[in-house]
Amino acid sequence: MQRDLFAAEHEDFREAVRSFLADTVVPHHERWEHEGIVPREVWKAAGALGLLGTDMPEEHGGGGQRDFRFNAVLDEEIVRVGATGLGFGLHNDVVGPYLRELTTPEQKQRWLPGFCSGELITAIAMTEPAAGSDLQGIRTHARRDGSDYVLNGSKTFITNGINADLVIVVARTDPDAPGSRGLSLLVVERDMPGFTRGRNLDKIGLKAQDTAELFFDDVRVPAENLLGEENRGFRHLMTMLPQERLSVAVAAVAAVRAMLDLTIDHVRSRRAFGRSVGSFQNTRFELAELETEYWVTQVFVDRCIADLNTGRLSATDAAMAKWWATDLQRRCADRCLQLHGGYGYMTEYPISKFFLDGRVQAIYAGTNEIMKEIIGRSLELDGH
Repeated sequence: MQRDLFAAEHEDFREAVRSFLADTVVPHHERWEHEGIVPREVWKAAGALGLLGTDMPEEHGGGGQRDFRFNAVLDEEIVRVGATGLGFGLHNDVVGPYLRELTTPEQKQRWLPGFCSGELITAIAMTEPAAGSDLQGIRTHARRDGSDYVLNGSKTFITNGINADLVIVVARTDPDAPGSRGLSLLVVERDMPGFTRGRNLDKIGLKAQDTAELFFDDVRVPAENLLGEENRGFRHLMTMLPQERLSVAVAAVAAVRAMLDLTIDHVRSRRAFGRSVGSFQNTRFELAELETEYWVTQVFVDRCIADLNTGRLSATDAAMAKWWATDLQRRCADRCLQLHGGYGYMTEYPISKFFLDGRVQAIYAGTNEIMKEIIGRSLELDGH
């Protein structure tokens, strides 16, 4: 089966991405995994090649292409080479829409050029020690004091947390509002007094990605750094989350393709009992199932990308794509590692890295259990 999602300009972009990764990333990624972070110079190199902010306005240094297919190409190629330390997906796919859609003209002038050049690395801080997928449990709070908000609280598991220059912080600005109401989005900048970073967290996978704890102790955030409308933060989040979840799905199905290719190559060359492992019926059946599931999933995800581009992607469809693709990624990693035998358990074999790096996919951007809840609610099963 052939994919028909991409046009010639996307494939040209893919070639540029592959060259960048081969020259600037792949030779160094193992060292970055030991160091736990990707150097900032890599972000600037990506920005210089136009890999960041492809959908941002040209007048602010972006590519001027409101087309998620460019994002998908970058995500797919990063996954293909196992460059999971690069936080470009979080920057482009997740934070980018907030800065593109919610910023004032003055904020755009301040932030978007650096966003596109790689000089301003971004993060978004939703998760807290006691509030993950349940945003209603957010305790980080900010009170208005003159021309500032005074921000207090903490966040955890924040991708790009060490490198980030701009952090969109979800905070409660109306303490009397129930549940998810009364939340706002405040942009905290690197050198604001009272903003500190904790540990670069030690994870079982994604070793080169800086994932950190963030702390806010009476941080004075100028009112000019309010993103969108005060106390409408939850609505802003719900508007942007479908693209974030689709981004996760794109990476997941790309990982499935990469793992299948690795495993097919391995079972063709590996011999047991005098014949190739690929010649056994169990191997054929395992890979036949996974290959079929891959294509079914890829077609659905590609349709979601097309729907996002035309403004038709629903929260329910994004939730379906996210949970199904990441669940397939998890199952594929387990089965492909098994087909590698003992070699699959060795870190020198790429399948082991896919196994470890991919496990978090079913957790972040809303756990897969939350995705099923979103889908279930759309069915109106309670009769109301």
